Amino acid sequence: MDILCDIVQALFALAALGLIVVLVVAHLTAGMVNLTRHENEKYFLTATGERKPFPSLHDPFSRELSVVIPAYNEELRMPMMLDEAMQYLENRQKQNPTFTYEVIVVDDGSRDKTTEVALRYTNKYSADKVRVLTLVKNRGKGGAVRMGTLSSRGKLILMADADGATKFSDLDKVEAGLKDLSTGPENLAISCGSRAHLEKDSVAQRSVFRTFLMYGFHFLVWFLCVRGIKDTQCGFKLFTREAALKTFSSLHVERWAFDVELLYIAQCFKIPIAEVAVNWTEIEGSKLVPFWSWLQMGQDLIFIRLRYITGAWKLHSPHKTD
Repeated sequence: MDILCDIVQALFALAALGLIVVLVVAHLTAGMVNLTRHENEKYFLTATGERKPFPSLHDPFSRELSVVIPAYNEELRMPMMLDEAMQYLENRQKQNPTFTYEVIVVDDGSRDKTTEVALRYTNKYSADKVRVLTLVKNRGKGGAVRMGTLSSRGKLILMADADGATKFSDLDKVEAGLKDLSTGPENLAISCGSRAHLEKDSVAQRSVFRTFLMYGFHFLVWFLCVRGIKDTQCGFKLFTREAALKTFSSLHVERWAFDVELLYIAQCFKIPIAEVAVNWTEIEGSKLVPFWSWLQMGQDLIFIRLRYITGAWKLHSPHKTD
């Protein structure tokens, strides 16, 4: 009996020591918010090749909608998505001439012709409607979305994936979800596209191992960071300008788990969040590596929570980029 007690005490001691080590590692390895831009990232090209400076999210809005599209090696998949998006936006503008928009394609340090492909749309529609922000080095999807958002002019800002997995006309649905929220005097609100209603069908098509990883990730999200949102990872989210400034100014995670931190920040600020079912189709060519990406996201979730608990990361007041 004494031996059993000693073993239990030793296990508790090891667990406590392990937790302390993880806390220390999480705190010491915490990176700060990096909003610094390379000089070349401060400008976009017009159809005539002229370089013009990007505006700032701190400036007053001058468009009804900004669409931010993060793109890493997307020369093949992006054209179909941009064609669909531009057709929708142009038709909407024809029906309502007061509607104004811009699309910002953020090339996240691609090694293919993503920038060249995106610039074809600048040449076709003008730089007033389509702008390309080419990052000097790869930041990750979260970093790309943030840099594009901080360069936008929209009253509303939509984050949309370059693969076109979500039907672009579902913008109507997330807009309706946003309007249903009480934004308050600060005009803070977020509407998230969601694939939760498709989960039953997707589980039937997945292996047992991938299903286990998916449910494990959902549990960690719920347990550590975000509650009340069934699908944090859908790449179709709509922000008021004020909510985008408040959340993206504090964002630290630049890889796959950035959506979770973004919504965690929003809930800390008590920003109203709607979750709206959208159409979604899996597109071949995903950059997500099933096991290793899930492992990285799981680590990020744990570190997000621990770094805010230890004070390594703090919620920031919005400040301008360099």
